[in-house]
Amino acid sequence: MNEDLRICFIGDSFVQGIGDPEYRGWVGRVLTATGPGITAFNLGIRRNTSADVLRRCWPEVEPRLRPDTDNRLVISFGSNDAVVENGDVRVGRARCLDNLATLLTESRERAIHPLVIGPPPVVDAGAEHLRRTAELADDMADLCDAREVPFVATTRQLADDPVWTREAAAGDGAHPGSGGYQRLAELILESRWHAWIARPTL
Repeated sequence: MNEDLRICFIGDSFVQGIGDPEYRGWVGRVLTATGPGITAFNLGIRRNTSADVLRRCWPEVEPRLRPDTDNRLVISFGSNDAVVENGDVRVGRARCLDNLATLLTESRERAIHPLVIGPPPVVDAGAEHLRRTAELADDMADLCDAREVPFVATTRQLADDPVWTREAAAGDGAHPGSGGYQRLAELILESRWHAWIARPTL
């Protein structure tokens, strides 16, 4: 790991940490568990889809990085893509995967090391939304595996997690409190995070 490690976290409201009374979300908890020496930027925006993230990624990320540093990008989206509005999903699965593939390609063109966090479930969105999100997450995992990019699965794990589901149901139906974000942080930390921090794939 370079002494000057910079990580941009880009995505939706789960990245932003909406609902956490401690205002840390999973990003803050993962960073706390990782240790000092990281310059981090939370670029999560509520209701963002993969198309929104693709559109704003580089105008927001590039000014925060330096050519002589260890630059990383954590990408997380998909839950909003699978939401039905006006009779159709906001972003179809094929387009979402194309957006992710584009971001991974453009990351490597810029010598930025990516990691992808799968889309968390939205508790009050129903079984069909969970099915769509889980299928999308599986395809995202396959894409990342083919690109040798680490992927952290969260959808089914959190859908079955009593802390996540209880806190989300007690809140706005989508976002958990501090306990749910702690569970998401634990999934990330127990998966590919530390290996990626120590030695990213590019």
